[in-house]
Amino acid sequence: MSDFIKNGPTQEELNRAKSAYFANFIKGLERIGGFGGKSDILAQHEVYGGSPDYYKTILKMVSEITPEDMKKVCQEWLSNGKHTLVCTPFPDYKTAPSTVDRSKGLPELGQPMAAKFPSLQKATLKNGMQVVLAQREDVPTMAMNMVFNAGSSSDVNGKPGTATLAMGMMDEGTKNKSALEINEELQVLGASLGTGADLDASYVSMNTLKPTLDASLDLYADVVLNPAFPKDEFDRQKNQRLASIQREKSNPGGMAFRVMPKILYGEGHPYSTPSSGYEKSVQEMSREDLVKYYNDWIKPNNATLVVVGDVTMDELLPKLEKRFGNWQKGTTPKKDIAKVKDAASIQGKLYLMDRPESQQSVIVAGHLIDPYGQVSEIAKTTAINVLGGEFTSRVNMNLREDKHWSYGAFTFVNEAKGNRPLIAYAPVQTDKTKESVQEVMKELNGYVGDNPITKEEFNKTTQNTIMQLPGQWETNASVLGALIDQVKYGLPDDYYKTYDSKVRNLTLEEVRQVSKKIVHPNQLTYFVVGDKEKILPGLKELGFKEIIFVDADGNPIQDAKKAKP
Repeated sequence: MSDFIKNGPTQEELNRAKSAYFANFIKGLERIGGFGGKSDILAQHEVYGGSPDYYKTILKMVSEITPEDMKKVCQEWLSNGKHTLVCTPFPDYKTAPSTVDRSKGLPELGQPMAAKFPSLQKATLKNGMQVVLAQREDVPTMAMNMVFNAGSSSDVNGKPGTATLAMGMMDEGTKNKSALEINEELQVLGASLGTGADLDASYVSMNTLKPTLDASLDLYADVVLNPAFPKDEFDRQKNQRLASIQREKSNPGGMAFRVMPKILYGEGHPYSTPSSGYEKSVQEMSREDLVKYYNDWIKPNNATLVVVGDVTMDELLPKLEKRFGNWQKGTTPKKDIAKVKDAASIQGKLYLMDRPESQQSVIVAGHLIDPYGQVSEIAKTTAINVLGGEFTSRVNMNLREDKHWSYGAFTFVNEAKGNRPLIAYAPVQTDKTKESVQEVMKELNGYVGDNPITKEEFNKTTQNTIMQLPGQWETNASVLGALIDQVKYGLPDDYYKTYDSKVRNLTLEEVRQVSKKIVHPNQLTYFVVGDKEKILPGLKELGFKEIIFVDADGNPIQDAKKAKP
């Protein structure tokens, strides 16, 4: 700090900061509201500058700032001066006169606008890399993501945790640039870059500006084609991963969600291991394992580059051929996301993880449903929202608002290309663990039994969805997210083009039918994390087929006998 006050920034440092400032401003213009959106910009400058377009003055000021200006300001405000702050905690407020007639309550809402999804263009490079483009000209920003058919499910024949660690390291240095140099260049370009993996896919993403697209693509291609997996960065990331796993195994929610896939899918299934891996698998992992993962899975003919922004396909393809054209295609290993056949053996059982002196219990109940796209996803989402997907849903209103046993209880589906888990999740106070499990059972049984979704519930959640539709694809990044799902799950090209009309034409009967297809209370397997001494007696009264004690990796605890209900 003293050095900065004395000497100020270098011109290079200042240029990077300016680039980041202008890039964030431009990207904010994609949004109507939200932090940095159009309404925020206009309101802020009206309040502080006296005019909604005062932002023009601010932008001019920022563009003209010199290192000497920065040094002067730092010496004035950050040095050892005297600062007096006067607080007036209770000012004398007065009500301003108003001509608004509030006697009729809230204004009536007009007809919600239809959501518009951009048209898609498709192409394939000579090496087999597929390209999907959604051209949008409103704001000069570019969002892109290279999607590989890999993900943590590709760890099935290797060491669990390899995919997420390998992808996490791809931007930690290339054969040409260090991690620091990559980040400095991104700042100058007004760009951001990310790498990662979920269950079914691995990703390299970038968000940048149209004026810096060429230079950004140069850097992007370097990260994709030339990752170095430097040894020192690998050692650091490996230690961080081990610490992360330890945190997961000490957190009640983390414990439950590490164990659940192993039980629901069965050992050996590609979805059965936690994406972070196990301590043993990570400890045994070497840098060469990451290099092998890259060589096995990161290939052009296993990739789809999704691009959203102000560019035509005729402009884009030559840029991509120039940077990725020499990338050699190859054969990737096979992933067999087989349907789970032996689900009946675990239904009605409770897997209990002991966490002595835990202040609350975490209840997770789940069973597998059909893969993504094999039921109406819009009807499924509506059904889940009413059951436990929104604040006013049945499960949350019961356990939180009525009983006051939980801060929040929900239901959701973990999306996947294969069988997906439908999950009820409820962190509850310890002394109400048994009663909370009973209430979860009651809500799910009633939902597909004598208390199905009502017309009122259906109207409320669908109206909420319809009102959100016009802003659903407001930014290039939000369109990109939708297109990634379209690529990953093999959805039809017009899926999002027709999405608005499908939501508006949804019927109550469709939702009731889908509810019965996806909610099967008698097929649930239960997972509870809590203080065993306090909660086990009550849980034994609930009639589970079996109560099995497991550790935070899902392994049966050998020195504890199975508890007979």
